Amino acid sequence: MTDVNEIYHNPENYVNREISWIEFDYRVLSEARDKSIPLFERLKFLSITASNLDEFYMVRVASLKDMVHAKYTKPDIAGLKPSEQLEKIGEKTHELVSVQYSTYNRSILPALKQNGLHMISTHEDLNREEGAFADEYFKRNIYPVLTPMAVDSSRPFPLIRNKSLNIAALLQKKSGEDELEFAMVQVPSVLPRIVKLPEEKKGEQKVILLEQIIERNMEALFLNYNVIAAGPFRVMRNADLTIDEEEAVDLLEEIQKQLKKRQWGEAIRLEVEDKTDKRLLKILKRELDISSEDIFLISGPLDLTFLMKMYQFCGFDHLKALPFVPQQVPALMNEDDIFTNIRKGDILLHHPYETFDPVVNFVKEAAKDPEVLAIKQTLYRVSGNSPIIAALAEAADNRKQVSVLVELKARFDEENNINWAKKLEKAGCHVIYGLVGLKTHSKITLVVRREEDGIRRYVHLGTGNYNDSTAKLYTDFGLMTCNPQIGEDATAVFNMLSGYSEPLQWNKLVVAPIWLRPRFLKMIRREGKHAAAGKPAHIIAKMNSLCDKEIIAALYEASCMGVKIELIVRGICCLKACVTGLSDNISVHSIVGNFLEHSRIFYFENDGGQELYLGSADWMPRNLDKRVEVMFPIEEETLKDRILSILKTQLEDNVKSHILNPDGTYEKPDRRGRMKRNSQEEFCAAAVEAVSEELKKWSPNTSRIFLPVENRN
Repeated sequence: MTDVNEIYHNPENYVNREISWIEFDYRVLSEARDKSIPLFERLKFLSITASNLDEFYMVRVASLKDMVHAKYTKPDIAGLKPSEQLEKIGEKTHELVSVQYSTYNRSILPALKQNGLHMISTHEDLNREEGAFADEYFKRNIYPVLTPMAVDSSRPFPLIRNKSLNIAALLQKKSGEDELEFAMVQVPSVLPRIVKLPEEKKGEQKVILLEQIIERNMEALFLNYNVIAAGPFRVMRNADLTIDEEEAVDLLEEIQKQLKKRQWGEAIRLEVEDKTDKRLLKILKRELDISSEDIFLISGPLDLTFLMKMYQFCGFDHLKALPFVPQQVPALMNEDDIFTNIRKGDILLHHPYETFDPVVNFVKEAAKDPEVLAIKQTLYRVSGNSPIIAALAEAADNRKQVSVLVELKARFDEENNINWAKKLEKAGCHVIYGLVGLKTHSKITLVVRREEDGIRRYVHLGTGNYNDSTAKLYTDFGLMTCNPQIGEDATAVFNMLSGYSEPLQWNKLVVAPIWLRPRFLKMIRREGKHAAAGKPAHIIAKMNSLCDKEIIAALYEASCMGVKIELIVRGICCLKACVTGLSDNISVHSIVGNFLEHSRIFYFENDGGQELYLGSADWMPRNLDKRVEVMFPIEEETLKDRILSILKTQLEDNVKSHILNPDGTYEKPDRRGRMKRNSQEEFCAAAVEAVSEELKKWSPNTSRIFLPVENRN
């Protein structure tokens, strides 16, 4: 048996989490480069890579820079100090951006033009009529909104907002003075960035970016000057919030203060066009106090997230994938109310293949039901116009006890959640902000109902957020149950969150930060003992990220003892797979498709006594040690079999899956001689087929009420 301590302490057996994340963005980028995918879907994937990179810099790179400033030198899981990580990140991200723009310029733009959508690269390419249109558009729509800013002895260099797009200029007075002056103007985010030009030919559309029109008309903003040079630039700032919860008298007020600071954090990345005048770049570098390695020279338009707006253009549906309509849940396709259906047996929900409506209706029906006494729910991220929030407010108005934990520290959703918290409080709900020092990331709803045989507790547990918008894009599972033991545990969770002491033991649920890590380690090591004794041993685990050193060491040990371990990890993976003498029995798959893989599933063979769990936690230190997470068992055999079948399908995916190599790179499986398997497409087809089978049980007139609106005609 391999010495687990030796494995645990050897950094060579681990991958740096930041480098692993960059590999993930490359996998997303590979979808943008795949010519077998509809063109507008490729646009979307390219936009996502840019959005991902923004967040990576604002949070992960910013955090590493903070460590360097604080002279923190402790190595990471792979033995790299913060300064060494930043150096490697710089190299890798410059390479990534180069591939992004190579994809945009050499593949995406020509394909768009071929399909009748022509992106004007520079305003100098406009013909006379198009130029006249652009100038008139500037005069009528853009000029009134702009605020040109000069920099001189009386006007210091302005504060540049995080992620804002700006145009810098070098000016020279028309009076003939030799001295050059610096000025800038912010490209207004309140105006559409993509401007459509008048059509010359039917079926063809030319577009130009807003900053190109502004750059063309810069002299109109500085009438007494000649514009010697001009070019767009974009600044990324440190957006990682630092909150001392122990010292904060009011957590809500403290987070509101920190959110304002986010716009003005340290500049950590500067993007400029590669043709930018060197004198302009020198000024920007000096004033923003940014190092050369954090400057990105871009061969194309800055901030490719604008491509997501282009995806919404009308008239190009033939270049998009057919939209999938989430299907009804067969177990709920009857005329019984939600509570009656749950009493029949546990209900498994698989989003977005099955609609999120039952989760919304669960809260809505509870809000109106006179027999419901209380509703308790955790909210981490919700949509902008959340029907769940409206239902909770209605429940409070109906004099039910409503307790809602709103996680104020949900990254980049802090402001949204603060607004919801205030609205819920005004509606009469009891709002909790969670435990000091911990994020509440669990997804749980408890409904307490008075029935003929006494009080019954109904529970919804999920792997994803209570967000009806992202539920159409993220793959997640939910379980609706009235199992008394789970109901008792759910009550204990909410009592713990509201300040009551934690229970001495749990019936079914496993809760972080105290109980989840030991349970995972115990189950992994149990599989190792079974394998060593020649008994059936197998682990299948699906999650977003894997970077916990203790968990990885336990997996290595189990692998060396003969346990077959199959991992499906969407993003970061600090484990090395298929390494001789270390992880011979471990394979890692990563699926990147039309839907974002988000569900967490954990299966343990356990010598034939199969155990299957769903939960909200990844195998990351933050999930296991610093968050309130809930893992729950799937015990009904039919549901267990269904999830195992789903896992098997994903492991056999050879279209959207990438396999981790021993050197840390990923590649698509070899499909030669094998049938194509696209797991997400198969799940879509299975959901449609399940509804079709259920409808056969109903008369033609009755069945229509269960069809999605899009399918009724």
